[in-house]
Amino acid sequence: MTAPATFSVALYNETATAQLMADLALLVGPGDVITLTGDLGAGKTAAARSLIRYLADDEELEVPSPTFTLVQGYELPAFAVMHADLYRVEDESELEEIGLSPLPDATLVLIEWPERAPSAMPADRIDIALTHRPALGSNARAADITGYGKAAATVARLKALREFLDASGYVDAGRKRMPGDASTRSYARLIRDDGVVILMNSQQRPDGAAIYSGKSYSAAVHLAENIKPFVAIGEGLRAAGISAPAIHHFDLDHGFLISEDFGNEGVIEGDPPRPIIERYEAATDVLAVLHGRSLPETLPLNGQTYAIPAFDTDALLIEIGLMPEWYLPDRDAPLSDEKRAEFFAMWRELLKKPLAAPKTWIIRDYHSPNLIWLAGRTGMARVGVIDFQDTVLGPRSYDVVSLLQDARIDVPEALELTLLSRYIKARRTEDASFDPAGFAELYAIMSAQRNTRLLGTFARLNRRDGKPHYLRHQPRIWTYLQRSLAHPALGSLRDWYLANVPPPQS
Repeated sequence: MTAPATFSVALYNETATAQLMADLALLVGPGDVITLTGDLGAGKTAAARSLIRYLADDEELEVPSPTFTLVQGYELPAFAVMHADLYRVEDESELEEIGLSPLPDATLVLIEWPERAPSAMPADRIDIALTHRPALGSNARAADITGYGKAAATVARLKALREFLDASGYVDAGRKRMPGDASTRSYARLIRDDGVVILMNSQQRPDGAAIYSGKSYSAAVHLAENIKPFVAIGEGLRAAGISAPAIHHFDLDHGFLISEDFGNEGVIEGDPPRPIIERYEAATDVLAVLHGRSLPETLPLNGQTYAIPAFDTDALLIEIGLMPEWYLPDRDAPLSDEKRAEFFAMWRELLKKPLAAPKTWIIRDYHSPNLIWLAGRTGMARVGVIDFQDTVLGPRSYDVVSLLQDARIDVPEALELTLLSRYIKARRTEDASFDPAGFAELYAIMSAQRNTRLLGTFARLNRRDGKPHYLRHQPRIWTYLQRSLAHPALGSLRDWYLANVPPPQS
């Protein structure tokens, strides 16, 4: 049995309470249970209100005490939250009537007065015991935070986060929630009088079970499992003249990092969003410059070195394997063993050319959600790159596909071809031996590889991770895939997909 983890925080005012609950919000999610104990007026509802408002990104959100309603529900952008007050509960059997027995799935549950139904409280939970501390001030309280069962690790991490913020001088900063991404990382803006920075919380963890020759999916395809690649690659990009956020403080062991804030001005506009052509041209130019340089394969990292992994055949095949593993079952089209063998044999053959091509840094998620427009800078420094921890060594065509076939927004085919021509012209200007036709073939192959993988990735995000909003991107991915399969070099693959891979539901 896991021993409980406990630490205490002095809360001198409501602002300090809001800061603590914002920090906790970075570390909890659907399925977690937080109990709040303390006498009447100890601040239980105020603490719950702070957490709910932070998750809602709305400081004015009405969050009444659930003393009379018993349960109050909130459908927030990230996930659902349930706020309960058991003060008027007289028997634990009443919990079933109010939706707390069993506890709801996919919901963060906050429970005041848990001592009214002690045997109904889960073994895995975080308890926040609030007590008045008049010696510290008229509104001061102490929060004794204890993690039981699996939640002990969360409380230990909260303690480490608070210590990191204190050591870096940001424990008293304001907090503002930032939306997350498809990963398990979470972010917040830290606001002081001298400016705004970004806090990244990236706990070391694998993505998935060890089912790929004893490796997790993330390890097998070389996705970052900690912040070390982010620190190393960020420094490398800045050394190459590319705008990556400056890193001010980091804790490599715990996975906390404070970096420069590039703001929110992106490279797209409108509703539905569409590319801002000038900014896409600049982003294309960044790749042309980067790909024309000789780049190191190892980088310094806090007195040591970081070796950039190679995007090898096994990694690429495991990626595209997500399509038959997750997408095809969703479309009621599972493959037989014979068809699976055909699929991987064709891909193994197709990948020989891009894997034999000269290698460069593949930033890997070089597309609109991760590109920030820095209008105050000049040249290619105007393109801020914020997601690069999964960088690998591989074919130059990969990131060009990532940008010009943006998984999140529609890039018209005419614009894609114009920007591809712009990239090719820039490369030929710097290197007379650059082969446009050969690059176009590699572009088509890596487009088919990337979009095949994304069909599976988005199906997995829906079914495994409870993120159905990614399914809306599948029709776009399908359109990009059809573009790449039209290349003559992919004729056999096109025929196989036509026979075995149904389109996504619209």
